[in-house]
Amino acid sequence: MEKKKYSSYAEIDRDLEILKLEKDINYQKLVLSFQKTKESITPQNIVNGFVSSYTGYVKNSFPEILQSIIPFVINWFINKKRGS
Repeated sequence: MEKKKYSSYAEIDRDLEILKLEKDINYQKLVLSFQKTKESITPQNIVNGFVSSYTGYVKNSFPEILQSIIPFVINWFINKKRGS
């Protein structure tokens, strides 16, 4: 990184002020990000995320689940009628 050459103290003060403002802005962004993360980590949001991820899986695999359950249900009804 090339060193910057200053011709006056005013230039140094200006750059220091810019760096201070950039630091403050970045700090406020960090604080805001932390607050948003803290608000999003609630039991309700965690459960909603968990349920929504598995809801999509169940919807996509519903025919396979149904095909595997139907034979058991039919056998249960047959055995129930026989009295076993």
